[in-house]
Amino acid sequence: MSDTVSLPGGYEISTDAGRLDVDRVHRWLSTDAYWATGRSREKQESAVAGSLNFGVYDSVSGEQVAYARVVTDRATFAWLCDVYVDRRVRGKNIGTALVGAVREHLRPYGLRRILLATHDAHGVYEKLGFRELARPDRWMALEF
Repeated sequence: MSDTVSLPGGYEISTDAGRLDVDRVHRWLSTDAYWATGRSREKQESAVAGSLNFGVYDSVSGEQVAYARVVTDRATFAWLCDVYVDRRVRGKNIGTALVGAVREHLRPYGLRRILLATHDAHGVYEKLGFRELARPDRWMALEF
Protein backbone atom coordinates (compact mmCIF):
# COMPACT_ATOMS: atom_id res chain seq x y z
CA MET A 1 0.00 0.00 0.00
CA SER A 2 1.28 3.47 -0.82
CA ASP A 3 2.38 5.94 1.81
CA THR A 4 0.05 8.73 2.79
CA VAL A 5 -0.24 11.30 0.03
CA SER A 6 0.20 14.91 1.10
CA LEU A 7 -2.07 17.67 -0.08
CA PRO A 8 -0.40 20.33 -2.16
CA GLY A 9 0.47 23.48 -0.25
CA GLY A 10 -2.39 25.82 0.41
CA TYR A 11 -5.03 23.13 1.04
CA GLU A 12 -6.32 21.37 4.15
CA ILE A 13 -8.67 18.48 4.92
CA SER A 14 -11.38 18.53 7.57
CA THR A 15 -13.98 16.05 8.80
CA ASP A 16 -16.04 18.85 10.37
CA ALA A 17 -19.47 18.48 8.72
CA GLY A 18 -20.35 21.98 9.88
CA ARG A 19 -17.68 23.35 7.60
CA LEU A 20 -19.12 21.79 4.44
CA ASP A 21 -20.44 24.08 1.72
CA VAL A 22 -23.61 22.03 1.32
CA ASP A 23 -24.86 24.13 -1.61
CA ARG A 24 -21.60 23.62 -3.49
CA VAL A 25 -21.43 19.89 -2.76
CA HIS A 26 -25.03 19.42 -3.90
CA ARG A 27 -24.39 21.41 -7.09
CA TRP A 28 -21.24 19.41 -7.87
CA LEU A 29 -22.88 16.07 -7.35
CA SER A 30 -26.33 16.73 -8.81
CA THR A 31 -25.07 18.42 -11.98
CA ASP A 32 -21.56 17.08 -12.67
CA ALA A 33 -21.19 13.63 -11.12
CA TYR A 34 -22.48 10.77 -13.31
CA TRP A 35 -23.45 8.70 -10.25
CA ALA A 36 -25.53 11.44 -8.59
CA THR A 37 -26.95 13.51 -11.45
CA GLY A 38 -30.33 14.84 -10.42
CA ARG A 39 -29.94 13.95 -6.73
CA SER A 40 -32.27 16.16 -4.71
CA ARG A 41 -31.00 18.57 -2.09
CA GLU A 42 -33.01 16.73 0.56
CA LYS A 43 -31.45 13.39 -0.43
CA GLN A 44 -27.97 14.94 -0.32
CA GLU A 45 -28.55 16.47 3.11
CA SER A 46 -29.76 13.08 4.38
CA ALA A 47 -26.65 11.40 2.94
CA VAL A 48 -24.38 13.95 4.64
CA ALA A 49 -26.17 13.51 7.96
CA GLY A 50 -25.69 9.73 7.89
CA SER A 51 -22.05 9.75 6.81
CA LEU A 52 -18.52 10.59 7.83
CA ASN A 53 -17.71 13.60 5.62
CA PHE A 54 -14.40 14.92 4.33
CA GLY A 55 -13.85 18.32 2.79
CA VAL A 56 -10.76 19.83 1.23
CA TYR A 57 -10.47 23.58 1.62
CA ASP A 58 -8.29 26.37 0.32
CA SER A 59 -6.22 27.33 3.38
CA VAL A 60 -6.43 31.05 2.65
CA SER A 61 -9.98 31.64 1.40
CA GLY A 62 -11.61 28.69 3.17
CA GLU A 63 -13.36 27.78 -0.11
CA GLN A 64 -14.22 24.09 -0.40
CA VAL A 65 -12.55 22.44 -3.40
CA ALA A 66 -13.27 18.72 -2.88
CA TYR A 67 -15.55 16.33 -1.03
CA ALA A 68 -15.86 12.67 -0.09
CA ARG A 69 -18.08 10.76 2.28
CA VAL A 70 -17.93 7.38 3.94
CA VAL A 71 -20.78 5.21 5.13
CA THR A 72 -19.42 2.96 7.89
CA ASP A 73 -20.18 1.08 11.09
CA ARG A 74 -16.63 2.00 12.24
CA ALA A 75 -15.98 -1.65 13.07
CA THR A 76 -16.11 -3.96 10.04
CA PHE A 77 -17.03 -2.17 6.84
CA ALA A 78 -16.94 1.16 4.98
CA TRP A 79 -18.25 2.42 1.66
CA LEU A 80 -16.34 5.33 0.14
CA CYS A 81 -18.57 7.42 -2.10
CA ASP A 82 -19.30 10.83 -3.60
CA VAL A 83 -15.62 11.61 -4.13
CA TYR A 84 -15.55 14.85 -6.10
CA VAL A 85 -12.83 17.40 -6.89
CA ASP A 86 -13.78 20.80 -8.29
CA ARG A 87 -12.84 20.97 -11.97
CA ARG A 88 -10.79 24.14 -11.33
CA VAL A 89 -8.28 22.28 -9.12
CA ARG A 90 -8.11 18.88 -10.80
CA GLY A 91 -4.64 17.69 -11.69
CA LYS A 92 -3.12 18.98 -8.45
CA ASN A 93 -3.17 15.61 -6.64
CA ILE A 94 -6.05 16.74 -4.42
CA GLY A 95 -8.24 13.71 -5.17
CA THR A 96 -5.47 11.22 -4.47
CA ALA A 97 -4.53 13.03 -1.27
CA LEU A 98 -8.18 13.16 -0.17
CA VAL A 99 -8.70 9.42 -0.67
CA GLY A 100 -5.38 8.74 1.09
CA ALA A 101 -6.52 10.83 4.04
CA VAL A 102 -9.83 8.94 4.14
CA ARG A 103 -7.94 5.64 4.15
CA GLU A 104 -5.68 6.78 6.99
CA HIS A 105 -8.61 8.17 8.98
CA LEU A 106 -10.36 4.77 8.74
CA ARG A 107 -7.26 2.64 9.41
CA PRO A 108 -7.52 2.71 13.27
CA TYR A 109 -11.03 1.22 13.10
CA GLY A 110 -9.60 -2.12 11.97
CA LEU A 111 -12.13 -2.46 9.15
CA ARG A 112 -12.14 -5.64 7.12
CA ARG A 113 -12.66 -3.72 3.87
CA ILE A 114 -13.43 -0.39 2.30
CA LEU A 115 -15.46 -0.64 -0.89
CA LEU A 116 -16.13 1.88 -3.61
CA ALA A 117 -17.49 1.97 -7.13
CA THR A 118 -15.95 3.92 -9.99
CA HIS A 119 -16.45 4.17 -13.70
CA ASP A 120 -13.41 6.24 -14.58
CA ALA A 121 -10.93 6.71 -11.72
CA HIS A 122 -9.42 3.27 -11.21
CA GLY A 123 -5.88 4.63 -11.42
CA VAL A 124 -6.43 7.09 -8.59
CA TYR A 125 -7.68 4.37 -6.27
CA GLU A 126 -5.11 1.76 -7.33
CA LYS A 127 -2.30 4.13 -6.27
CA LEU A 128 -3.74 3.92 -2.76
CA GLY A 129 -4.06 0.14 -2.57
CA PHE A 130 -7.58 -0.46 -3.89
CA ARG A 131 -7.98 -3.48 -6.16
CA GLU A 132 -10.77 -5.05 -8.16
CA LEU A 133 -12.81 -7.53 -6.17
CA ALA A 134 -11.04 -10.88 -6.08
CA ARG A 135 -14.35 -12.73 -6.09
CA PRO A 136 -17.02 -10.47 -7.59
CA ASP A 137 -19.25 -13.52 -7.99
CA ARG A 138 -19.75 -13.49 -4.20
CA TRP A 139 -21.20 -9.98 -4.18
CA MET A 140 -24.79 -9.09 -4.89
CA ALA A 141 -26.78 -5.88 -4.97
CA LEU A 142 -30.40 -4.99 -4.36
CA GLU A 143 -31.34 -1.99 -6.47
CA PHE A 144 -34.51 0.03 -6.22
